[in-house]
Amino acid sequence: MNHNYKRWYDHDPVLLEVINLLQNYQNELKSQAEIFLQEIEKKVSKEAIDKFYEMVRPKVCNRWYDKDPVISRTVELLRVVPPDVQKATAQSFLKALEDMGIYKKEDNPQHV
Repeated sequence: MNHNYKRWYDHDPVLLEVINLLQNYQNELKSQAEIFLQEIEKKVSKEAIDKFYEMVRPKVCNRWYDKDPVISRTVELLRVVPPDVQKATAQSFLKALEDMGIYKKEDNPQHV
C-alpha cells in the first residue's frame, strides 16, 4: 500500500472524485456545497464553523479552491474531519449529485 500521497485527498477514490468534481464544476456544484455547509452547521454551529475556518484558512490563497469562499470552506472542512467522516460525506455528496442527475455512479465504477 502506497502511503506517499501528494495531496490529502489522494488516499480515497471517492473523496478524490468529489474534489475533482468540485474543481471541474465549481459553478454547477456551488449550491450543493452550500447545502453541505448548512448540514455541517446544523450539527456544530455556524459560529464554530466560521471560527474554525478562520484558523485553518491559509493566509496566501493560491489553490484552485481558494477563489470561491463556499468551495474553499467545503474543501477545508473535508480536509480536517476524520477519514471515516470524509468518506461518509463524500459518498453522501455523490449520492446527492446522482439524485439531482449531475453525477452517474456507473460512469465511475470504482466508487461504492
